[in-house]
Amino acid sequence: MITAHADNEPRPHSLRPRPQQSSTVLRILLGAQLRRLREARQITLEDAGHAIRASHSKISRMELGRVGFRPRDVADLLSLYGVTDEADRDGLLTLVAQANAPGWWHNYSDVLPSWFETYVGLEGAATSIRNYEVQFVPGLLQTEDYARAVVGLGFPDGPADEVERRVRLRMARRQILDRPDAPHLWVLIDEAVLRRPLGGPEVMRKQVRRLVEDANRPNVTVQVIPFSVGGHSAAGGPFSVLRFDEPDLPDVIYLEQLTSSVYLDKQEDSDSYLAVMERLCIEASSVEESRDFLLDLAADI
Repeated sequence: MITAHADNEPRPHSLRPRPQQSSTVLRILLGAQLRRLREARQITLEDAGHAIRASHSKISRMELGRVGFRPRDVADLLSLYGVTDEADRDGLLTLVAQANAPGWWHNYSDVLPSWFETYVGLEGAATSIRNYEVQFVPGLLQTEDYARAVVGLGFPDGPADEVERRVRLRMARRQILDRPDAPHLWVLIDEAVLRRPLGGPEVMRKQVRRLVEDANRPNVTVQVIPFSVGGHSAAGGPFSVLRFDEPDLPDVIYLEQLTSSVYLDKQEDSDSYLAVMERLCIEASSVEESRDFLLDLAADI
């Protein structure tokens, strides 16, 4: 939110990062602050870009939290937006360094696409993750062998060491489920995912058993959408919904494509995808039915 001084000048509200808050979230929150300050002064993206010797597209990326922040750029923008109070300026500029701090996933920057970095940061900061999948078991629930088979499909000619790096990254992401403040993960898996013997029968058997084990976690919910449902409301493909406890951070809808991704955070988009997710939960087998299905499937593979 934006508050105002006695002279009615716009003023950013205080952002206090928590120990577990990721730099990705801080960048998004800082970007949102800068956007509100700019809009409160009715300054265009082009004029803001001119003030920091940059294009309007860079200002847009900053406001979306998609790039790092240079302290000088933020200081110049705060001056342009009329933020002169030293305490306000110092507070935001201090957060710039924290927002620019590299996350653990930067150790995998050689195999992590830039368009996926944002998702990994958001995934680690979310309080709930809802995921609908039609082709693969959700990444957070994959076994090593299954993940290796998935990576092999995407990078059939990749060197063995690079494939292993990608598998290690996927296993490292899974560690968020073991944190004391672990997010609640709710996955809906199309039956086709489970019928496709990716990696061979033994790999698939172990993967299905892992799903049963994970479904017993208090912070994991697994539902299967059986073939008997026929067509269903998510005909457009897989998607994820991430929710956060920061009041200034909206739900984020994540759509992954072959070589890029789309992030939606407008209220109307979130409402549409959440409505589809709710219908999927109703159409899918119950948690108990899904567990029985997985147990039977593991025995039959």
